[in-house]
Amino acid sequence: MELIKEFVDLFLHLDKHLDDVIRDYGTWTYLILFCIIFAETGLVVTPILPGDSLLFAAGIFAGRGSLSLTMLIVLLIAAAVIGDAVNYSVGKYIGPKVFHRTDSRIFKREYLDRTHAFYEKYGGKTIIIARFVPIVRTFAPFVAGVGSMTYRRFFAYNVIGAVLWVAICVLAGYFFGGWSIVKNNFSLVVLAIVFVSILPALIEFVRQRSAVAERSRP
Repeated sequence: MELIKEFVDLFLHLDKHLDDVIRDYGTWTYLILFCIIFAETGLVVTPILPGDSLLFAAGIFAGRGSLSLTMLIVLLIAAAVIGDAVNYSVGKYIGPKVFHRTDSRIFKREYLDRTHAFYEKYGGKTIIIARFVPIVRTFAPFVAGVGSMTYRRFFAYNVIGAVLWVAICVLAGYFFGGWSIVKNNFSLVVLAIVFVSILPALIEFVRQRSAVAERSRP
């Protein structure tokens, strides 16, 4: 329980904690941010790391002159691209081992084939949009790898998604972080960022449930 409280405090007060990191570690802060973004996008076991809000907070400190805006954007785009590439490779490596049993009730070969077909048809849209959805962005590249989406196709969308995600979040913090309403209500801003991020997934969930309910009516 104590660990959960510490995580919530870290999440809601990223600005204060990042300020401490910058003061204590100086230029090493760039490496720390790189590792966090890489872990959130590249490791399936760390989907709850604060990606969007961390990028926004980093942008705020870039606006204050504590961090270099150019250095931030370049390094964090690289972290996001490399993270997704690693995640994709893990999925591609594990996928064949998981799905090789044709008699498995859960991991059927047809599921792999369907995933492959889905990503070949909608892969670009999925990979790019997933960047802006917490947790989903951690699993999207893994599933793309499991589904054997061609790497050339994946890489292009990986780069586009990373550039848009990092640039939008960091620049939002850079330009709006100086507003008094943001500085005085950072925790609420973080919650708003999370809500906006998961809103598309919630809308899609409701839409799917409504469609299922409609089909089940006599």
